[in-house]
Amino acid sequence: MPLPPWISDLPALDLLLSVAESGSVGRAAQRHGISQPTASERLAKLERRLGVPLLVRSRRGSLLTPAGQAVVVWSQQVIDAAHALADGVLTLRDDRQARLRVAASLTVAEYMLPAWLLTLRRTHPDLDISAQVANSQGVCEAVRAGDADLGFVESPDIPDDLSARKVGSDRVALVASPSYGRTELSVADLLERPLLLREPGSGTRHTFLNAVGNVPLPHATSLGSTTTILATARAGGGIGVVSARATAGPIAAGELVELHVPGLSLVRPLHAVWLGTTPSELAAELIANSIAV
Repeated sequence: MPLPPWISDLPALDLLLSVAESGSVGRAAQRHGISQPTASERLAKLERRLGVPLLVRSRRGSLLTPAGQAVVVWSQQVIDAAHALADGVLTLRDDRQARLRVAASLTVAEYMLPAWLLTLRRTHPDLDISAQVANSQGVCEAVRAGDADLGFVESPDIPDDLSARKVGSDRVALVASPSYGRTELSVADLLERPLLLREPGSGTRHTFLNAVGNVPLPHATSLGSTTTILATARAGGGIGVVSARATAGPIAAGELVELHVPGLSLVRPLHAVWLGTTPSELAAELIANSIAV
């Protein structure tokens, strides 16, 4: 059964409680920071909506009718609960403004997020910041579950139930040991080689699979971290599929070489994701930092 419309008039019920406590519409109006005519108008409107007389007004003050006394008794718990709700929501809002929980996929967490957070820390030195690292799927799950206020992902596809904003781009690189020999392959030849991929749910893996058409990869091995992939590729264990940001050092040191596949696009967008229409103020500031860097 739906609630009647007048049940939402909690301010008027709260005002009625004050009249019962003070014995005067004027004193009740002062408590609520409104004028006496305004208070009288609200109470008269409440009487009309309830369809019963609530007050008997005289020169000596305002007395509750029997119906008014009953409404006051029933309203007390409702008003107490409403105050508890208001206090609780304000506490949540204050807590939300004082802390920021971030989840980021591996590439963002290792190579970009520290600088973004450092910029935020300069303007909010007392801010409580926590960060967790997961693959892109795990980041989306954390945001969806309310465990993170903001997430950063590398996956080209964003779930429909999350809001998102592009904050940059990244490139997936194919690397192998210098002993590999060839540095240019066709797509068909690449797919027949031993490939070292991140685990399912990773944005890097998703980007690569999308680029090659989501075809079967009979010689692919799933590994749980970029570091493991690079170490395996250096040892000659296959072609590593990782963010180009992770390969600059090993390539410069001569430990790895980058392979090229003409026609294969491995550029991917980086997105900030959050639950709801707009991010919190702190999350929006961190997004702005990520775009500015």
